[in-house]
Amino acid sequence: MDDDEIEVNEGKDDHDHHEKLRKWAATCVVTYAAYAAFLCSLIRGSNYENDSSLEESDYERHSIITRLTKKKEEGCREQLRMGKNAFANLVYILKGRGLLRDTARSSVEEQVAKVLYIIGHNLNYRIIKFKFRRSSETISRHFHQVLRAIISLEDIFLKQPNGDECPTQIKDNQKFWPYFKISWLQVPPNQNVLVACIFDLMFTYVLPGWEGSASDSRILSDALTRVIDRLSVSQG
Repeated sequence: MDDDEIEVNEGKDDHDHHEKLRKWAATCVVTYAAYAAFLCSLIRGSNYENDSSLEESDYERHSIITRLTKKKEEGCREQLRMGKNAFANLVYILKGRGLLRDTARSSVEEQVAKVLYIIGHNLNYRIIKFKFRRSSETISRHFHQVLRAIISLEDIFLKQPNGDECPTQIKDNQKFWPYFKISWLQVPPNQNVLVACIFDLMFTYVLPGWEGSASDSRILSDALTRVIDRLSVSQG
């Protein structure tokens, strides 16, 4: 084989080699592009699912709050232990005084409703977590925030007695006044006395006679179960 034929064969081999490299490179580019497109679709799908889940949770919570606070008065009282107007006024005060504020995904109405729902039915966080689709950390944080905010309203709703004046309901009633006109109520030593009063600080029930070592729960149980002079607790 002469030199010209050898050069032709070598050129053909180089051409075939470059053609194979070109095809291999094109195949790699297409493969990588397809893989990148697949990853992008997974990411978009994941984001879409997360967004859809968040929107679904927000809609469900909004429906619960609307049903609890803006529909039937009876339903609001049964679930939150207060009427719609009382709930709206409480939220208005908490917002107006800057004690609570709406967040990106949680309104003040939802925060207050969760706390009232927990207290009104003696529920734990796991139940509220499922019902409102919130994490335990979020529920706990909202609970303590609302609780601190409501406690801070003490000066507005609770008028502490100054000790200088006696309520007219007692002073003007001869049935009560003879027992309260002295400055101090003399109680025998080592004696427990169970006393109940209303929000106006009027005494409505007195049970003396228990020894000083008796526990509070035992005295209360006696007051609620005794045949004579039983303590009657009104509903609500």
